[in-house]
Amino acid sequence: MKMNLRKLLLAAILLALTVVVGQTFIIGIPWTHGNINLSDAVILLAGLLLGPKLGFLVGGGGGFLLDLISGYSQYMFFSLIVHGLEGLVCGWLFFKYGRSSLALICSVLVMVGGYFIADSFLYSMVTGILGVPTNLLQGLIGGLVGQIIFVKINKKVPLN
Repeated sequence: MKMNLRKLLLAAILLALTVVVGQTFIIGIPWTHGNINLSDAVILLAGLLLGPKLGFLVGGGGGFLLDLISGYSQYMFFSLIVHGLEGLVCGWLFFKYGRSSLALICSVLVMVGGYFIADSFLYSMVTGILGVPTNLLQGLIGGLVGQIIFVKINKKVPLN
């Protein structure tokens, strides 16, 4: 599959935007050792616009870099995988079935499950359980924002 320059440039911009948005709109959650941010909106948007491969790149790279610079380095490699899978699943389901709602919901569930595993591994299962509601809230808000932006720009950004 040949990837065009427009898609690669958009992926690079969205990766950088994931970090900027995640760093700008951030609320620390002490009992989970994590935070709520809007990076999921950009990751999910990347999956919807660019598909699974670049969705993985934007999600994984953006999540990794965001954790690195925001003081959550213990999550860097988990975020690489979890947010990478979030973008991949979103892009794969949307490109396969054409239903953004299905892609967004499944992707958010992947992210919530991934961070449950990460928190349980890093700290305890109780910490993992405590993180589920905040991660679900972050994912749902990110999905809603990502969907709104997707609808607005999908018609104006020719990627093929």
